[in-house]
Amino acid sequence: MKLKRLIFLAMVPLVAAMGPKPEGEADGHRPYVRGEVPAARSESDAPARPDRSAVELTVLSAAEAEPAEFLWQARPVVIFANTAADPAFVEQLAALRRDPAPLILRDVVVITDTDPAAASIWRRQLRPEGFSLVLMDKDGQVKQRKPVPWSVREITRAIDKFPLRLQEIGRAGLP
Repeated sequence: MKLKRLIFLAMVPLVAAMGPKPEGEADGHRPYVRGEVPAARSESDAPARPDRSAVELTVLSAAEAEPAEFLWQARPVVIFANTAADPAFVEQLAALRRDPAPLILRDVVVITDTDPAAASIWRRQLRPEGFSLVLMDKDGQVKQRKPVPWSVREITRAIDKFPLRLQEIGRAGLP
């Protein structure tokens, strides 16, 4: 009983010092009212960010690029198929082009290889069989291989679990 009274007496001055908040508070926050549409923020209120909407998703053929070009610069997502008409290849490329913004945000570069006879450096290094989706990190390591197409959401969720990505977003070592 004495402990409860002591805690109560210690809290009274703290609560009193906070004082009541007037309607239309000075700190700019208003209570949420159900059904009210929040006012649009002006551009000056928005944090400064690079305009990524003007940037397109980079899609290169395997003959145009080498793995060393992307080391510590970008995350290659390599799509292999035995022919450009492979339905899985067409589906994967369409999915990536439909929603490129999350991929651009994660520094993804798409590499396509549909010519097994050319034996590109990507094929020699990664050794795919038929359709294959390979996710690589900026350090050049293969992180995941998939034999079926993945949605952009699945790809970005996988990338967000990479150790380098966790460091980029400042969540390394946090539970």
